[in-house]
Amino acid sequence: MHAWPATEVPVLPGQGRDLDVHDTATGGRLTLAPGPVARLYVCGITPYDATHLGHAATYNAFDLVQRVWLDTKRQVHYIQNVTDVDDPLLERAVQTGEDWTQLAERETALFREDMTALRMLPPRHFVGAVEAIPRIVPMVERLRELGAAYELEGDIYFSVEADPHFGGVSRYDAETMRLLSAERGGDPERPGKKNPLDPMLWMAAREGEPHWDGGSLGPGRPGWHIECVAIALDHLGMGFDIQGGGSDLAFPHHEMGASHAQALTGEYPFAQAYVHAGMVGLDGEKMSKSKGNLVFVSQLRQDGVDPAAVRLTLLAHHYRSDWEYTPAKLHQAQERLARWRAAVSRPDGPPAEEMLAEVRAALADDLDAPAALAAVDRWAERQAAEGGTDEGAPGLVSRTVDALLGVAL
Repeated sequence: MHAWPATEVPVLPGQGRDLDVHDTATGGRLTLAPGPVARLYVCGITPYDATHLGHAATYNAFDLVQRVWLDTKRQVHYIQNVTDVDDPLLERAVQTGEDWTQLAERETALFREDMTALRMLPPRHFVGAVEAIPRIVPMVERLRELGAAYELEGDIYFSVEADPHFGGVSRYDAETMRLLSAERGGDPERPGKKNPLDPMLWMAAREGEPHWDGGSLGPGRPGWHIECVAIALDHLGMGFDIQGGGSDLAFPHHEMGASHAQALTGEYPFAQAYVHAGMVGLDGEKMSKSKGNLVFVSQLRQDGVDPAAVRLTLLAHHYRSDWEYTPAKLHQAQERLARWRAAVSRPDGPPAEEMLAEVRAALADDLDAPAALAAVDRWAERQAAEGGTDEGAPGLVSRTVDALLGVAL
C-alpha cells in the first residue's frame, strides 16, 4: 500500500531540542533522545468513512513529533497501518451494499488526499492489515506454541496472563478494563475464555465474511491488536521510540499490542513511550463515526476552507487536551492565517531568531503548539506595529512555520 506524497521540509538554522513527552505508561514526562534514527508507530484508520477532525488532530500531533525530530537532524522511520479488514468496515459495506474492498480503497484514497492537503508528512511505510496477514499467521502460531494463546470454538485468543507487564500501558484497574473492552471491540462476556479480557488473535472464518489461509490456525482473519504488532515488529523492531494514537487506544489496543509483542519476543518494552492525543468533540460529545457527529476534512475543503486554516485550528489546542470544535474556532484560525501571511509578505521586519528559538522550545516541551503559535503571533504583532529592517526575517518566519508547524504561508 502506498502513502501520500511528501512536502519538502525547509532546513532551519541551528538545531532543535530533544523532545520531552508525556508517557501514558508512567504518567510522567520522558525526554526522548533517539539515536540517528528515531522510530515512530502511529495507529491508522479503519477506512469505512472519511477523515474527521478527530483523526486529523491525532495525525497532526504525530506530524509535529516528526518535525521536531527532523529539526534535530535525525532520520525518522515512521510507520502507519490501515485496518482494511475489520468488523466496522464489513458492517458498513453490508449497510451500503458496497463491496468491502472497494469501500476500503475509496476511503483510504480520500484519507491520503486529506493528509496531503493538511501537509502531514507521510509514513515511511503505510501498511494494510490484509497485506500483513502472511506475517501475522506465524506470530499467532508462535504465541500458541509458547502457551500464550489458546483455541476457543475455532477462534484463537491471547492469554493476558502470559505477559507479566500486562496493565502497564494504561494503568487501569480490572473493572475499568472490562468496561472499556466491552465498549471498544472486545468480548469480555464470551463464555469459555480463560480471562474476560483475553483478546482475539485469529477469528475463524464466518459465513459470508472474508477469510484467508491461516496455516495451522485454519481459515480466518486477524484480530485487531496483532495486526499492529506484526507491522511494528517488521519495520521497527522492539523498543521503538513512540507508540502513538488517540487516547481511546491506550486500552485495549495499545495495552494488548504491547503484551502480544512482549510475550512473543520475551523482551520489554514494546515501545519506549506511549503518547496519546486527546479527543475532539462536537455538540457535547466525542466526535466519532458511531455517533455520526462528525466534521469531515474533505467537506471543509469542498466548502473552500484553506487547509492551512484547518491545521491552525488543530494547532491552537494542546495535543493531549480534549476540546470541542466550533465554527468560531475555525474563523479564529482563518484570521490568524491572514495576519501571518500579511506579516511575512513585507520585504523586511523585526529580527526573527528569538521567535525560532521560542517555537523550538515550545514544541520540545511536550509539543506545546499553542505556545508555538503565540510566539509567531508576537512576531506578527511587532511587524504590524513597528516593522523592522531585517530583510531575512519574513523568510525565516515562513520557513519556521512551514518546517515546524506544517503551515505554508
